[in-house]
Parts: sequence; structure tokens; C-alpha cells
Amino acid sequence: MQIMQSDRPTDPDDSFLAGKILVATPSIGDPRFDRSVILMCDHSAEHAMGIVINKPVDGIQLPDLLSQLEIDGAETAPDVPVLLGGPVDRDRGFVIHTPDFSAPDSTLPIGAGLSLTATKDVLEAIASPTPPRRSLVALGYAGWGAGQLESELTANAWLVTDAAADLIFGTPNSAKWERALDQLGVTPEHLSVLAGHA
Repeated sequence: MQIMQSDRPTDPDDSFLAGKILVATPSIGDPRFDRSVILMCDHSAEHAMGIVINKPVDGIQLPDLLSQLEIDGAETAPDVPVLLGGPVDRDRGFVIHTPDFSAPDSTLPIGAGLSLTATKDVLEAIASPTPPRRSLVALGYAGWGAGQLESELTANAWLVTDAAADLIFGTPNSAKWERALDQLGVTPEHLSVLAGHA
């Protein structure tokens, strides 16, 4: 798959959110994104794209997926869940990883110490003796058209926080939502109170 290349400005103070984390609030109004934590991979005036990083696909571990794709060394890959990255293109794989792996023309840097690759060579690297130091594999992605994400942010459907490596790679999936809120100094109870007064 060809990853969308962003035309976003390179100024780190711009309003685009690539390399940030979105945290769903009770105002999200879409059960597909309830308690979702999304790593934003690309964001411009025309579109936005991110990967949900805390929703495992039922019954699919990484070695199973690699075996289905006939990748050598699949049985030695980490026995971790494959994630449901979002409702778009669920038959396509996306890998968030440390920048010690990079594929020419297909790896997209998405923030300090983070990259996204959606080609088979990164899966082969994960199953090799020299995998990326940290990675997670997701099927599908979350996408927004022009202005759509901005409207959701205005409606308080999402909170924005920094993409800490420990949150992405070092926190159990079931705890990532609470951990992301904790980074913001917000409790789930506080969110519920706010939603009740919306």
C-alpha cells in the first residue's frame, strides 16, 4: 500500500496533529471508537489518518498473521495481539515501529522515535533475527476527510496528548486509555461528569 504523504508544514508549532495521540471522550458518539487511543500518523488540511493502538482483534496473535502471510520465521515472532487499527481497509496491515527499521519510499516518520510502514518488508523484519526494537501491528486505520477531525475536536470528542513510547509500546492495551488520560491529568470519572453536563 502506498502511504499518503502529507503536505503538512514542517513547523512543529502548526495546528496539525501527526505524531500526537487522540483519546476518545464520552462525547465521541461512535461505539467503534469508544475508549479508543489513536496515534495520529498523518494530518493535513485535506485529510487525517491514525491507528487505534488499544483494541486487539479477537483471536489473532502476531505469529498467526505472519503465518497466514507465509512470512519466514513467523513462529519466532512475539506472541502479541494484532490490533484493530480502525474501520477503514481492515484487510491491510500497518506497523508502528521504532526508526531502527526503515523501508525506502514506504516508511513514514510520524514523530520523535516513531515510524509507520505498511509494506510486507516490515513484517519480514519483525520475524527476522534483527527486528525493529519496538513495534505493533494493526489491521485497518481511522481516516477523516477535510475538516472532519477538526469538527470532532471542537465538539470535545477527542483529547490530545503526546505520543509517549511507553504508552504506545509498554502499556497493556486494556490500560492505554486510562494511561493516556493520566498523561493529561484527567480521570475517567472527571470525563463522565463533563459528559453529563454537555
